[in-house]
Amino acid sequence: MHERLSVHSICFRDAALRALATYWRDLGIRRVSLHSGLIEKEGLAAVQSAVESGPYEVETITHTFLPLGHQLDAQRRNWNAPQENLDRVIADAKTLGARSIELFTGGQGALTWEEAAELFGTAVAPCLDRAKIAGVSVMAENTPSRYAGMHLAGSLRDTVVLAELTGIDICIDVFSCWSEAGLKQTIERAATRTSLVQIGDYAFDETMSPGRAVPGDGMISFDRILDWILRAGYRGTFEIEILGPRIDKEGHFQATRRAVAFIAETLRSLGA
Repeated sequence: MHERLSVHSICFRDAALRALATYWRDLGIRRVSLHSGLIEKEGLAAVQSAVESGPYEVETITHTFLPLGHQLDAQRRNWNAPQENLDRVIADAKTLGARSIELFTGGQGALTWEEAAELFGTAVAPCLDRAKIAGVSVMAENTPSRYAGMHLAGSLRDTVVLAELTGIDICIDVFSCWSEAGLKQTIERAATRTSLVQIGDYAFDETMSPGRAVPGDGMISFDRILDWILRAGYRGTFEIEILGPRIDKEGHFQATRRAVAFIAETLRSLGA
């Protein structure tokens, strides 16, 4: 296992904590990532026990600032509920020793992108202050535009702008930005704010969403893009995040094991 690799629990769909712990052990991984719904469902104490059962470190916790499908609304005056939920995740992250929280912002709604970004920044600012005190990075990732109903950052360039406007950090999702124009330059612009890089491959014949492939099975030139990221000065973790019909068909464990092996070898070949 490469020391800079992490595996997100989403690779194993809706696996319960006990099953996840078995996958972690059998993969021989050290860094793992979770979603806040799993912690809420299983309980913080149980998650902490699972993490402490092996040589595991929590890389990130994925969380939605607003409930799925909810839009940022300029008429909303009370942000207490989403702020309190995020504060709880920040506290959980500190307890678990997680390095970061990957946050989905909520949708743009009827606002312009700039209006929605400003509103999100205002709403999340108190939580960012508390996360800084806790030593936890709060970041947004770039996602495909089909997720505009739940997230503002529809490209890596948008994610960089959002980070510069709000003070949030960046997660580079290679699957969602590999075909962007000027990607090398955007990576260089993002580098100082980047807390995590997520990896899944793109296959042209995949029509389902989400539909990621095991790295090496699709079209993305990981040797080139990861080289750009490393040369830009990134020193953090590379996380496997694969899901969809291909992964279901092959089997989550086998697909994840192949993904880990491919990216580990790619990183080694690049001197990381």
